[in-house]
Amino acid sequence: MDVTYYPGCSLESSARDYDESTRAVCASLDIHLHELPDWTCCGATSAHSLDEELAVMLPALNLSGAERLGNHMVVPCPLCFNRLKRAQKEVKSSLRIYDLASFIGQAEWLEKIRSRLKFPLDAIRAVCYYGCMANRPPKVTGSVDYENPCDMDNICEALGVDVRPWSYKTDCCGASFSVSRKDIMYNLVKKLYDKALEAEAECIVVSCQMCQANLDLYQKDISMHFMENYNIPVFYFTELIGLALGLKGATTWLKRHMVDPIPFLEKKELLRQ
Repeated sequence: MDVTYYPGCSLESSARDYDESTRAVCASLDIHLHELPDWTCCGATSAHSLDEELAVMLPALNLSGAERLGNHMVVPCPLCFNRLKRAQKEVKSSLRIYDLASFIGQAEWLEKIRSRLKFPLDAIRAVCYYGCMANRPPKVTGSVDYENPCDMDNICEALGVDVRPWSYKTDCCGASFSVSRKDIMYNLVKKLYDKALEAEAECIVVSCQMCQANLDLYQKDISMHFMENYNIPVFYFTELIGLALGLKGATTWLKRHMVDPIPFLEKKELLRQ
Protein backbone atom coordinates (compact mmCIF):
# COMPACT_ATOMS: atom_id res chain seq x y z
CA MET A 1 0.00 0.00 0.00
CA ASP A 2 1.24 3.49 -0.85
CA VAL A 3 0.78 6.13 1.84
CA THR A 4 1.98 9.69 2.32
CA TYR A 5 4.38 9.99 5.25
CA TYR A 6 4.57 13.14 7.36
CA PRO A 7 7.47 12.60 9.82
CA GLY A 8 7.36 15.96 11.64
CA CYS A 9 10.38 17.82 12.99
CA SER A 10 11.23 15.56 15.96
CA LEU A 11 11.66 12.45 13.89
CA GLU A 12 14.47 14.09 11.95
CA SER A 13 16.32 15.11 15.12
CA SER A 14 15.81 13.84 18.67
CA ALA A 15 13.58 10.92 17.65
CA ARG A 16 15.53 9.44 14.77
CA ASP A 17 15.14 6.01 16.40
CA TYR A 18 11.37 6.35 15.95
CA ASP A 19 11.72 7.47 12.33
CA GLU A 20 14.21 4.76 11.37
CA SER A 21 12.25 1.98 13.05
CA THR A 22 9.03 3.26 11.45
CA ARG A 23 10.54 3.22 7.97
CA ALA A 24 12.06 -0.26 8.49
CA VAL A 25 8.86 -1.75 9.88
CA CYS A 26 6.64 -0.25 7.18
CA ALA A 27 8.97 -1.52 4.45
CA SER A 28 8.86 -5.01 5.94
CA LEU A 29 5.04 -4.95 5.98
CA ASP A 30 4.82 -3.71 2.35
CA ILE A 31 3.62 -0.27 3.45
CA HIS A 32 5.30 2.09 0.99
CA LEU A 33 5.98 5.42 2.71
CA HIS A 34 6.21 8.43 0.41
CA GLU A 35 7.54 11.34 2.43
CA LEU A 36 5.54 14.49 1.75
CA PRO A 37 7.71 16.72 -0.50
CA ASP A 38 8.68 20.09 0.98
CA TRP A 39 6.74 19.47 4.21
CA THR A 40 6.99 22.15 6.87
CA CYS A 41 6.66 22.28 10.65
CA CYS A 42 3.01 21.98 11.73
CA GLY A 43 3.54 24.46 14.58
CA ALA A 44 2.41 21.98 17.20
CA THR A 45 4.47 23.24 20.11
CA SER A 46 3.61 26.93 20.14
CA ALA A 47 1.74 28.30 17.10
CA HIS A 48 -1.70 27.80 18.67
CA SER A 49 -0.73 29.94 21.65
CA LEU A 50 0.64 32.78 19.50
CA ASP A 51 -1.50 33.08 16.40
CA GLU A 52 -4.70 31.11 15.76
CA GLU A 53 -4.59 31.69 12.01
CA LEU A 54 -0.96 30.53 11.80
CA ALA A 55 -1.81 27.44 13.85
CA VAL A 56 -4.27 26.44 11.13
CA MET A 57 -2.34 27.54 8.07
CA LEU A 58 0.91 25.72 8.93
CA PRO A 59 -0.65 22.25 9.01
CA ALA A 60 -3.10 23.20 6.23
CA LEU A 61 -0.15 23.83 3.93
CA ASN A 62 0.95 20.23 4.49
CA LEU A 63 -2.57 18.95 3.96
CA SER A 64 -2.71 20.72 0.63
CA GLY A 65 0.49 19.01 -0.51
CA ALA A 66 -0.72 15.62 0.68
CA GLU A 67 -4.04 15.97 -1.13
CA ARG A 68 -2.20 16.38 -4.42
CA LEU A 69 -0.50 12.98 -3.90
CA GLY A 70 -3.84 11.24 -3.51
CA ASN A 71 -2.82 8.70 -0.82
CA HIS A 72 -3.86 8.33 2.79
CA MET A 73 -1.57 10.22 5.16
CA VAL A 74 0.25 8.48 8.05
CA VAL A 75 1.67 10.52 10.94
CA PRO A 76 3.86 8.98 13.69
CA CYS A 77 3.92 12.06 15.96
CA PRO A 78 0.67 12.44 17.96
CA LEU A 79 1.22 16.20 18.31
CA CYS A 80 1.49 16.63 14.54
CA PHE A 81 -1.45 14.29 14.05
CA ASN A 82 -3.56 16.38 16.42
CA ARG A 83 -2.70 19.68 14.70
CA LEU A 84 -3.27 18.23 11.22
CA LYS A 85 -6.67 16.91 12.27
CA ARG A 86 -7.63 20.27 13.77
CA ALA A 87 -6.63 22.07 10.57
CA GLN A 88 -8.50 19.52 8.50
CA LYS A 89 -11.76 20.58 10.13
CA GLU A 90 -11.06 24.24 9.49
CA VAL A 91 -10.18 23.87 5.80
CA LYS A 92 -12.65 21.00 5.23
CA SER A 93 -10.07 18.63 3.76
CA SER A 94 -11.29 15.13 2.84
CA LEU A 95 -7.81 13.62 3.23
CA ARG A 96 -7.70 10.42 5.34
CA ILE A 97 -5.17 11.02 8.13
CA TYR A 98 -3.98 8.21 10.40
CA ASP A 99 -1.98 8.19 13.59
CA LEU A 100 0.75 5.57 12.93
CA ALA A 101 -0.31 3.25 15.77
CA SER A 102 -3.92 3.33 14.60
CA PHE A 103 -2.84 2.62 11.04
CA ILE A 104 -0.63 -0.38 11.86
CA GLY A 105 -3.21 -1.54 14.40
CA GLN A 106 -5.64 -2.37 11.59
CA ALA A 107 -6.48 -6.07 11.10
CA GLU A 108 -4.66 -6.26 7.75
CA TRP A 109 -1.30 -5.29 9.23
CA LEU A 110 -1.77 -7.27 12.44
CA GLU A 111 -2.27 -10.38 10.36
CA LYS A 112 0.86 -9.61 8.36
CA ILE A 113 2.84 -9.08 11.57
CA ARG A 114 1.68 -12.46 12.89
CA SER A 115 2.57 -14.19 9.63
CA ARG A 116 6.11 -12.74 9.61
CA LEU A 117 6.93 -13.12 13.28
CA LYS A 118 10.42 -14.59 13.77
CA PHE A 119 11.15 -13.91 17.43
CA PRO A 120 8.00 -13.72 19.59
CA LEU A 121 8.34 -11.36 22.54
CA ASP A 122 6.39 -13.52 24.96
CA ALA A 123 9.05 -13.10 27.66
CA ILE A 124 8.13 -9.41 28.03
CA ARG A 125 5.47 -7.91 30.30
CA ALA A 126 4.55 -4.36 29.25
CA VAL A 127 2.01 -1.59 29.54
CA CYS A 128 1.11 0.51 26.49
CA TYR A 129 1.13 4.25 27.07
CA TYR A 130 -0.63 6.42 24.46
CA GLY A 131 -0.29 9.85 26.02
CA CYS A 132 -2.92 12.54 25.62
CA MET A 133 -2.61 13.79 22.02
CA ALA A 134 -3.29 10.85 19.69
CA ASN A 135 -6.84 10.20 20.87
CA ARG A 136 -8.12 13.34 22.57
CA PRO A 137 -10.22 15.31 22.12
CA PRO A 138 -12.29 12.74 20.19
CA LYS A 139 -14.21 15.43 18.29
CA VAL A 140 -10.85 16.34 16.70
CA THR A 141 -9.07 12.99 16.47
CA GLY A 142 -12.15 10.93 15.59
CA SER A 143 -11.07 8.34 18.15
CA VAL A 144 -13.87 6.05 19.34
CA ASP A 145 -12.07 4.45 22.27
CA TYR A 146 -10.41 7.66 23.42
CA GLU A 147 -10.39 6.64 27.10
CA ASN A 148 -9.16 3.12 26.39
CA PRO A 149 -7.33 2.99 23.05
CA CYS A 150 -6.17 -0.51 22.13
CA ASP A 151 -4.21 -0.24 18.89
CA MET A 152 -0.79 -0.58 20.53
CA ASP A 153 -2.14 -3.27 22.86
CA ASN A 154 -3.27 -5.25 19.81
CA ILE A 155 0.06 -4.74 18.04
CA CYS A 156 2.06 -5.83 21.08
CA GLU A 157 -0.17 -8.85 21.64
CA ALA A 158 0.41 -9.83 18.00
CA LEU A 159 4.14 -9.78 18.84
CA GLY A 160 3.56 -12.10 21.77
CA VAL A 161 4.01 -9.46 24.50
CA ASP A 162 2.14 -9.99 27.77
CA VAL A 163 0.25 -6.66 27.76
CA ARG A 164 -0.78 -5.71 31.26
CA PRO A 165 -4.06 -3.85 31.92
CA TRP A 166 -3.81 -0.44 33.58
CA SER A 167 -5.88 2.74 33.79
CA TYR A 168 -3.23 5.30 32.83
CA LYS A 169 -2.96 4.83 29.06
CA THR A 170 -3.98 8.38 28.21
CA ASP A 171 -2.87 10.31 31.28
CA CYS A 172 -0.70 13.32 30.42
CA CYS A 173 3.03 12.92 31.16
CA GLY A 174 3.53 16.70 31.34
CA ALA A 175 6.03 16.87 28.48
CA SER A 176 5.20 20.52 27.83
CA PHE A 177 6.31 21.32 31.40
CA SER A 178 9.69 19.59 31.08
CA VAL A 179 11.50 22.96 30.99
CA SER A 180 9.24 25.44 32.79
CA ARG A 181 7.75 23.32 35.62
CA LYS A 182 9.78 20.17 36.19
CA ASP A 183 8.12 19.71 39.56
CA ILE A 184 4.77 19.12 37.84
CA MET A 185 6.27 16.87 35.20
CA TYR A 186 8.22 14.83 37.75
CA ASN A 187 5.04 14.05 39.71
CA LEU A 188 3.07 13.10 36.60
CA VAL A 189 5.81 10.79 35.30
CA LYS A 190 6.46 9.24 38.73
CA LYS A 191 2.80 8.26 38.87
CA LEU A 192 3.15 6.54 35.49
CA TYR A 193 6.25 4.62 36.63
CA ASP A 194 4.54 3.53 39.83
CA LYS A 195 1.32 2.47 38.14
CA ALA A 196 3.22 0.58 35.43
CA LEU A 197 5.17 -1.33 38.09
CA GLU A 198 1.97 -1.90 40.05
CA ALA A 199 0.58 -3.54 36.90
CA GLU A 200 3.68 -5.81 36.98
CA ALA A 201 5.03 -4.34 33.75
CA GLU A 202 8.77 -4.57 33.06
CA CYS A 203 8.77 -1.90 30.38
CA ILE A 204 6.59 0.81 28.84
CA VAL A 205 5.63 0.93 25.15
CA VAL A 206 4.88 4.31 23.54
CA SER A 207 3.87 5.82 20.20
CA CYS A 208 4.83 9.44 20.97
CA GLN A 209 8.37 10.80 20.83
CA MET A 210 7.57 13.46 23.43
CA CYS A 211 6.28 10.84 25.87
CA GLN A 212 9.28 8.60 25.14
CA ALA A 213 11.70 11.45 25.84
CA ASN A 214 9.88 12.46 29.00
CA LEU A 215 9.74 8.95 30.45
CA ASP A 216 13.23 7.93 29.28
CA LEU A 217 15.38 11.06 29.41
CA TYR A 218 14.39 12.16 32.92
CA GLN A 219 14.16 8.76 34.58
CA LYS A 220 17.51 9.13 36.37
CA ASP A 221 16.62 12.64 37.60
CA ILE A 222 13.19 11.54 38.78
CA SER A 223 14.73 8.57 40.61
CA MET A 224 17.11 10.92 42.43
CA HIS A 225 14.38 13.47 43.18
CA PHE A 226 12.09 10.91 44.82
CA MET A 227 14.92 8.71 46.18
CA GLU A 228 13.70 5.77 44.12
CA ASN A 229 15.55 3.44 41.76
CA TYR A 230 13.53 3.32 38.57
CA ASN A 231 15.07 1.41 35.67
CA ILE A 232 12.21 0.95 33.23
CA PRO A 233 12.98 0.61 29.50
CA VAL A 234 10.71 2.77 27.33
CA PHE A 235 10.28 1.34 23.82
CA TYR A 236 8.63 2.69 20.70
CA PHE A 237 6.14 0.11 19.49
CA THR A 238 7.92 0.14 16.12
CA GLU A 239 11.15 -0.94 17.82
CA LEU A 240 9.41 -3.98 19.29
CA ILE A 241 7.95 -4.88 15.89
CA GLY A 242 11.45 -4.59 14.44
CA LEU A 243 12.86 -6.90 17.11
CA ALA A 244 10.10 -9.46 16.68
CA LEU A 245 10.41 -9.48 12.89
CA GLY A 246 14.21 -9.73 13.11
CA LEU A 247 14.83 -6.49 11.19
CA LYS A 248 18.34 -5.13 10.80
CA GLY A 249 19.04 -1.92 12.69
CA ALA A 250 17.04 -2.71 15.82
CA THR A 251 20.13 -2.58 18.04
CA THR A 252 21.11 0.79 16.57
CA TRP A 253 17.72 2.27 17.43
CA LEU A 254 17.88 0.98 21.00
CA LYS A 255 21.37 2.36 21.64
CA ARG A 256 19.92 5.88 21.51
CA HIS A 257 17.82 5.33 24.62
CA MET A 258 18.89 6.87 27.92
CA VAL A 259 17.62 3.93 29.99
CA ASP A 260 19.66 1.20 28.32
CA PRO A 261 17.23 -1.54 27.22
CA ILE A 262 19.99 -3.86 25.98
CA PRO A 263 20.64 -5.64 29.34
CA PHE A 264 16.89 -6.16 29.77
CA LEU A 265 16.59 -7.72 26.32
CA GLU A 266 19.73 -9.81 26.79
CA LYS A 267 18.34 -11.14 30.06
CA LYS A 268 15.18 -12.12 28.18
CA GLU A 269 17.29 -13.67 25.39
CA LEU A 270 15.56 -11.43 22.85
CA LEU A 271 18.55 -9.62 21.41
CA ARG A 272 19.64 -11.56 18.35
CA GLN A 273 21.66 -8.97 16.39
